[in-house]
Amino acid sequence: MSLLIDSDLCTGCGACVEACPFGAVEIIGETAQANEKCNLCGACVEACPVEAISIDKKEAKADDGYQGVWVFAEQRRGRLAGVSFELLGEGRRLADKLGVSLSAVLFGHRVREEAGRLFAYGADRVYLADDPSLDAFTDDLYGGLLTALIRERRPEIVLCGATSLGRSFFPKAANALNTGLTADCTGLDIREADRLLLQTRPAFGGNIMATILCPNRRPQMATVRPKVMRPGPCREGRTGELVEVEPSRPGLVPKTRFIEFIEDLSEKVHLAEADIIVAGGRGLGSAKGFDLLRELAELLGGALGASRGAVDAEWISYAHQVGQTGKTVSPKLYIACGISGAVQHLVGMQSADVIVAVNNDPGAPIFDVADYGLVGDLYEIIPAVINQLQR
Repeated sequence: MSLLIDSDLCTGCGACVEACPFGAVEIIGETAQANEKCNLCGACVEACPVEAISIDKKEAKADDGYQGVWVFAEQRRGRLAGVSFELLGEGRRLADKLGVSLSAVLFGHRVREEAGRLFAYGADRVYLADDPSLDAFTDDLYGGLLTALIRERRPEIVLCGATSLGRSFFPKAANALNTGLTADCTGLDIREADRLLLQTRPAFGGNIMATILCPNRRPQMATVRPKVMRPGPCREGRTGELVEVEPSRPGLVPKTRFIEFIEDLSEKVHLAEADIIVAGGRGLGSAKGFDLLRELAELLGGALGASRGAVDAEWISYAHQVGQTGKTVSPKLYIACGISGAVQHLVGMQSADVIVAVNNDPGAPIFDVADYGLVGDLYEIIPAVINQLQR
């Protein structure tokens, strides 16, 4: 994309100069001109009284030389997030099908050592921007930097985790690039006939699985739900190409400022990383039921989860929600208590190694996916399990 200024229409009034937040427009002679600071925000387009300014949204087509698979490697406080390794495993498979390289993109401060782990998990190349300005995440800075890097290097596929961080900045990059974005994918593949990325995600409340294509524009961009894909093998000592990225680029001026990070210390085990999860739904009847489940979770060394129904009833906070609109988990053991098993919930936990369902309705859909089912009153069954564990 580029900024177009019609010199025949421009009157040199200066309205665009005043409107530009980056000082990227100036009057030279009697005509407005944009300099290298312009990031195509569109403020001057809206301010121009004679409609002399426009943005040329020329689309990046499939045959414009785009090649390669990229994975955005998310990190928090200097440590790579688990979803980064899951994306590398899937990205490696897609890159091998296409016969292209796999690259990882890593932004942050003091994260250089993490680049070696990206190579070990399959990356052929790592684009590293390590700078104090990137220590705290801001969506406009991360989004602008990724957009500039994509325009420069032209990958054909870019993947990112569907985390709070990815959902915040990744759509900004897709919008700036004038390309499509499929969110919350649970499956990816390549259609070999035309090299298109097949992006599968739940639709209509999780009642169907839709496969989406982006045939005409590049790159093809998708966010992937954590815990739905497994990391590839780790090969210690594997190396690749490290490309240094300069974070200070014209127009990349953050509009937000990071103030403070507050960690949730209410749970001893984080839900997304837990090997054992004890979850409750509306079948608990009240918020007091979670006190019982919390006791069981602590005895098992696990985390406490919940269905959307229990969260909507305000029995427990959203941080514990599992499902399509909550967290996707893949524990070794998932104990569902008083959860009917709506498809929206199943999407978030059905990849668990072992599922145990406790419900007084023998026809509840949760039993269709459960490895073990206990039909009965959970207020009799769970205390009995707790007593046995305490012995």
